[in-house]
Amino acid sequence: MSKRKVILDCDPGHDDAIALLMALASDNIDLVAITTSAGNQLPEKTFNNTRKLLALTNREDIPVAMGALKPLRRELIIADDVHGESGLDGAELPEPTVAPATIRANDLLAKMLSESDEKITIVATGPLTNIAIFLLSHPELKEKIELISFMGGACFGGNITPHAEFNIYVDPEAADIVVKSGVPVAMFGLDVTLKAQLFEEDIKEIREIGNPVATTMADLLDFFNLTTTVPFLAEEGHVEGIHMHDPCAMAYVIDPSMFKALPMHVEVETSNTLSLGSTVVDYDDLFKKEKNVVVGFDVDLPKFKELVIQTINHFSN
Repeated sequence: MSKRKVILDCDPGHDDAIALLMALASDNIDLVAITTSAGNQLPEKTFNNTRKLLALTNREDIPVAMGALKPLRRELIIADDVHGESGLDGAELPEPTVAPATIRANDLLAKMLSESDEKITIVATGPLTNIAIFLLSHPELKEKIELISFMGGACFGGNITPHAEFNIYVDPEAADIVVKSGVPVAMFGLDVTLKAQLFEEDIKEIREIGNPVATTMADLLDFFNLTTTVPFLAEEGHVEGIHMHDPCAMAYVIDPSMFKALPMHVEVETSNTLSLGSTVVDYDDLFKKEKNVVVGFDVDLPKFKELVIQTINHFSN
């Protein structure tokens, strides 16, 4: 079976790192390019973090291009309270050994899609600014996109406001363009990603794999665990794992059977202040409109964990 060509648009970010490793390790995926977005940290940092992760995994042959410096119409919001000053706090990563590319994300996306003899899947794990810019500037290449699988949104509650999830809130106009693009779209929001958890025993298992990637990932996950713990739940003895948000969008491309996902009509709120950035999911088909997005709702957690462990083990070879 031929591998599925994938472009990753990411903003590393601890959970982005796991999504990237999944793509590198999978027998089903040919990761042909990476574009980086601002989001978890400033654009220069997410670009450099991506290059460092490729240096760690000896895959600096994959082209990486920096994308938009800010959202389409808004000022940038970052998540340094979660991902730290570097965006990947908690571990020492090797410096890149190749010079940074000068090509920008929009041009790299256009080059890869126009030159490919088959359709390409885009996995997006940050704000959707780069993807929206590409769709607006190259409508003639939309037919070359097999699927856009993105992490973002929620049906039943947000994590940066009561209604909005971070990635969508950072650039709601971009998300609105993507879900209305006519391209096949799959959304993995908080309803499913909060169920995709790793626990301390899983981090221990990753560390015991013993290769350099495993050690680095365990260090990163230890940091991520500290910054994502909810204090009042911890005080009450509630055991909450680390939420692997971004890897869900990649895991779906690797093995869709791992998820319960249903086609639904989705729109993004871009005007109302209270619900800005919310993904309005017509769960009960009340609008009777086109089901434009496949929405993830549940994940087979044992299967998901197995994929994570297999991913890290791959780098022992």
